[in-house]
Amino acid sequence: MAIDYSKRPSSGSGAQDGGAQGGAGGGGVSLSKVTLTKASPSVSLTKRGATGGQLRVNLQWSTGAAPQKKGLFGRLTGGGGGIDLDLACLWEFSDGSKGVVQALGNAFQAPYHGAPIIRLDGDDRSGSAAAGENMFIDLSRVNEIRRILVFAFIYEGVPNWASADGVVTLYPAQGPEIEVRLDEADTGAPTCVIALLENQGGELTVRREVRYIRGGQADVDRAYGWGMNWTPGRK
Repeated sequence: MAIDYSKRPSSGSGAQDGGAQGGAGGGGVSLSKVTLTKASPSVSLTKRGATGGQLRVNLQWSTGAAPQKKGLFGRLTGGGGGIDLDLACLWEFSDGSKGVVQALGNAFQAPYHGAPIIRLDGDDRSGSAAAGENMFIDLSRVNEIRRILVFAFIYEGVPNWASADGVVTLYPAQGPEIEVRLDEADTGAPTCVIALLENQGGELTVRREVRYIRGGQADVDRAYGWGMNWTPGRK
C-alpha cells in the first residue's frame, strides 16, 4: 500500500504501522562509556565535543536461550516464537520538515538538501548480521537538526522485551560511547522509545526515554507531539 508522506492537519487519527513525513546531563562516569539511567538520563554531545562526523546508533539483544548477543533482527524464543524487531526514528529538521526513517515502507533515509542526514544500513530480518542493524546520523550538520526520536518496534511476533536484554549504543566520531539499556520490559507493548536527540539552542543532547508504547508509529507520534499523517505500510 502506498504511504502518505504529507504533514497531517492539527487533528486526525493514524494507522498502527506505516510511513510518514511531515541542558545537558551527567550520564555515567566512565572514560570509555557513558550509561544513561533514570537517575542520570541525559548527556550533552556538544559539551563533549562529539557533534562532528557520523553518529552510529546500534541495537543489540540476546536470544534469551543463548548467552551471546545477537544482531537487531536476531530471533527471540518464547511463547510467541521468533520476532522481527525494527530500529527506526522520527525526525524533525530546523526548517520544520518531518519524517520517519525505518525499513517499513522502504524509508531508509531522511532526504534533505542533498545527502541524507539520517540513514539505516539495511533490514536484516534473519538475525545473521553480527553487527546488528545500524542507524547513522550526520552530526556535521547538527544545525539542521531540531530533534530525532530513536525507537524500536516489533514488526512481527509477540513482544518479549524481558528476554531480549536489549541495549542501544551510540558511537560518536569522538568521545566515549553512550549506552541505553532497555531494562524496563512491558510484555504488552510492541514499541519501545529509546532516546531523544534534541538541539537546544545549538547544544545537542541525548536523553534516555525507555518508554514502552502499546501501539505503533502513530502512537509514538501522538505521545511526543510530532504531528504527522500516518497510513498503513509494509515491507
